[in-house]
Amino acid sequence: MQRKIARFLQHLHIERGASPHTLKSYREDLESLVEYFSEEDGSCPDPAGLTSVELRGYLSALHEAGYAKTSIARKLASLRSFYRHGQREGWVDSNPAKALRNPRKAHKLPHFLTTEEIGRLLAAPAVDGPMGLRDRAMLETLYSGGLRVSELVGLNEGDLDFEQGIVRVRGKGRKERITPLGSYAVRALQTWLAKRQLSAKEPQGREAPVFVNRFGTRLTTRSVGRMLEKHLRESGLDRRTSPHTLRHSFATHLLDRGADIRSVQELLGHKSLETTQIYTHVSTSNLRAAYEKAHPRAR
Repeated sequence: MQRKIARFLQHLHIERGASPHTLKSYREDLESLVEYFSEEDGSCPDPAGLTSVELRGYLSALHEAGYAKTSIARKLASLRSFYRHGQREGWVDSNPAKALRNPRKAHKLPHFLTTEEIGRLLAAPAVDGPMGLRDRAMLETLYSGGLRVSELVGLNEGDLDFEQGIVRVRGKGRKERITPLGSYAVRALQTWLAKRQLSAKEPQGREAPVFVNRFGTRLTTRSVGRMLEKHLRESGLDRRTSPHTLRHSFATHLLDRGADIRSVQELLGHKSLETTQIYTHVSTSNLRAAYEKAHPRAR
């Protein structure tokens, strides 16, 4: 079992370009499976011999242990991927996890900011110094492009095209997409780059990181979180807000103003339309206005 898990993780790392965080999640999910069956009979099982019935028992045990439905669904997704790899490797003929159904889960509506709240947040950084200019540029870019925070900190100077107002983004699994940037974000980025000072440790030119700390080295995702916490306090906004909230707000505001869901899916870099559809539950103002205007008995 452990050898097969190691080969699977190596495949994810080398061939799929999985991030360290993704690899850690897969490892923990599969080690949970090993632990369950080891406790059952005292030995580590051969995954090729496990059946759908046995895997269903494992998922039931997770449910009884109080695991959230989202966690169980993630572990099941890891199992499916693991066995698909096993089919390609030839150590299993069929995927015993394929027939198992995901637990039903209630869709949690994403937290987002109104356009007025977004305006307050974007205006919070003081632009009388380099760090304030950087923070303004980061917040504008997150909201203007709907970027994940990992995509933001991974930006290089060569990814920016100010003339066309676009940015090349490397998303999950190193998949690239082109995202438009609004004029506010473009101006904020240009102003910041004129003040940015790079450490000698960082590459120069097109490979230079766009966002750096006060020492001139590339920012981490945690640093972006701390920056946002500071400006949330200053602007008096909901402390539940995270960098991902700006991505939620980006999608919600586009749909509220008539963007079609397929376009929003492309802009967000979602593989599945189902992932994007969560925003239709919070984007209702236009639908209500259309209903009240058109329905003969709406009022």
